[in-house]
Amino acid sequence: MISLDTNVLVRYAIRDDAQQAKRADALIDALTPDDPALVTHIVLVELWWVLTRSYNRTPQQAADFIDKLMDIETLHTQDDDLVTEALQAVTENHADFADALIVSVSAAQGATQIRTFDAKAAARAGMRPV
Repeated sequence: MISLDTNVLVRYAIRDDAQQAKRADALIDALTPDDPALVTHIVLVELWWVLTRSYNRTPQQAADFIDKLMDIETLHTQDDDLVTEALQAVTENHADFADALIVSVSAAQGATQIRTFDAKAAARAGMRPV
């Protein structure tokens, strides 16, 4: 199994560099169910940031793209259920993806509270203020 870096997925999504997009397509198209690629939480958070900040995609557009990546049989996201839960918080509560993923991963690891100074994270992602 290989793991993909954020820039490969950005080229795959945005297609702003034709040569790199072609190489990203070839890499992803060559994957098989027996030889898939991993997409880690860190890559997904970076991808979210790049899509929403550098390429001005809406949070829903970024969530939709990540959701579509998860549908690709030959791409395995780290902890699919936790990513899906975080995307649901984005869609339903307008949470930031990184904050929502922190909540999902923390809860899965047994945390009963996630404390923050970030008022939006507390209101939208389910964290509690310090």
